[in-house]
This record gives sequence, structure tokens and C-alpha cells, in this order.
Amino acid sequence: MAASSIEWTEMTWNPVTGCNKISAGCKYCYAEIMSKRLQAMGIDKYKGGFRLALHEEALSIPYTWKRQKVVFVNSMSDLFHKDVPLDFIQKVFHVMNENPQHTFQVLTKRADRLMELHRELRWSHNIWMGVSVENNKVIDRIDYLRNTNARIKFLSCEPLIGPLPNINLDNIDWVIVGGESGPKARPMKAEWALDIMDQCQNAAVPFFFKQWGGTNKKKAGRLLNGRTFDEMPVYNIEEL
Repeated sequence: MAASSIEWTEMTWNPVTGCNKISAGCKYCYAEIMSKRLQAMGIDKYKGGFRLALHEEALSIPYTWKRQKVVFVNSMSDLFHKDVPLDFIQKVFHVMNENPQHTFQVLTKRADRLMELHRELRWSHNIWMGVSVENNKVIDRIDYLRNTNARIKFLSCEPLIGPLPNINLDNIDWVIVGGESGPKARPMKAEWALDIMDQCQNAAVPFFFKQWGGTNKKKAGRLLNGRTFDEMPVYNIEEL
């Protein structure tokens, strides 16, 4: 586990590491870059670099946390990668089910496999399931997510590399928007972010603006329309 600088979570937990690119949003994958750095540092968990690896020993970690956490699950991989067996995904879900005091945020680009497996998983109230939607070419991921049994469903429009007009936000509980960061970052146009903000406000869906990104994301900041958007899903556990 590790404390996270990601604005919409507190920490990361990685029972799976490694992945491969499947769409345009993956082009400058931060997890791949970080894996190579950790491999060079001699960190045993990343001795295989960015090759997919399952870490059974990591499954016990959430039981050791003393206070409530908001946790991004598999920031260094994708839990619904085709090479992660269903039984291991079920083990990860079992850990999340047994730790209802924590909020677990799971994010995938493989929404088709999520849809294929969702009935094999127990969706306790503390599991937030999201899909990455970087441009209109992958908009179908939202429909896959919408039709799963996940209690809280969210979109991560990051890196936002194209417009997303007329998003169907039915049964979507949260939307995150962010620009790409790093030396080769593709620009995000302000009108793309503002349009998604307007769509969320019209649909009464919480909106979180993570960053403008770019080569110096700290300098670019997080202000959109002159303010910070840190909205999060609001829900009553008894209603879930």
C-alpha cells in the first residue's frame, strides 16, 4: 500500500501489477513509466517490470488498516485484464467485502470483461466501480458499466484527449475529468472539460476536476471556471 497524490483518493493498493495498452488513453501510461522506475530501483514487486503479476501476499493488507481509508485499487494495473483469473478477482472482492469500513475505488478500461463477470462478484456498498473514457471512441464503456451490479458507478475522463458530447449519465454517480500530464502530454481543450461539467450539473451528477495536466501539472493547477471542483458521490448506505 502507499499514500497517493491522486486528488480523488487517499492511498493505493495493488494486488495486481502490470498491464498492456488497449486504447489511445494508454499511450503514455504513468503506471508503465513508474513500474520501470521501481524495477530499476530493485523493488521486488516490480522485478518483472510492467509484465502482469498477481500478488497474493497483498490480499491481507486491508485487514491491517487502523482507520477508514479511501483506496484506489490496482493503480498499477487493471483488475479486469484478460489474464487476471476470475478466482483472483473474486479474492480481491472478498477482501473488499470483508472490510466495509473502507471505500475501494476500482477503475478499468476493460468494461466488456467487467460486464461479462459482474454477476460472479459481490458488490458491497463500499466498492465504487469506474471506467476510463478518454474520448468518444470508447464511449461504449459507459453502457457496460451502467448495466453492472456495482452500487456506485463512476467515469474517469482522464486523460481527456477528445470531446465527450451528450454523455448518457443515467445511473452514473460521479464523473472525474483530467488532462494528461508528463513531457509528451496531449493537450485538453477547455471547452471539452467545461462541456462535461455542464452535463454533470444538468444531470445532478457530482463532478471532480482533477487537473489540467501538461508538462508541469502543478503549475497548470486545478481551477476550472475560476474554482475547484472536488465533488464526490453522496449516498446513504442503508439505501444501497
